[in-house]
Amino acid sequence: MKSRAGISPDIASCHTAFVEGYFVEGHVPMEDVKRLLSQRPDAVGLAAPGMPLGSPGMEGSGAQRYQVLLVRKGGTTEVFAVH
Repeated sequence: MKSRAGISPDIASCHTAFVEGYFVEGHVPMEDVKRLLSQRPDAVGLAAPGMPLGSPGMEGSGAQRYQVLLVRKGGTTEVFAVH
């Protein structure tokens, strides 16, 4: 399912969702999903690679800064948000 959606191993995480034509990969904050849906960029989805401490569902001490990536058609990525 991940490869069919255009999710390469370097951006993969534990959970995959599909929302209004986009994929959401990993522990992406809801605020980023809402922004994606309001802006509707020419992209295939968002990804929070790995399982960074401090991301939704990964709370605990030692929170890490992490990036949420916008994934374009063809697999290129750019930073969508930093948390």
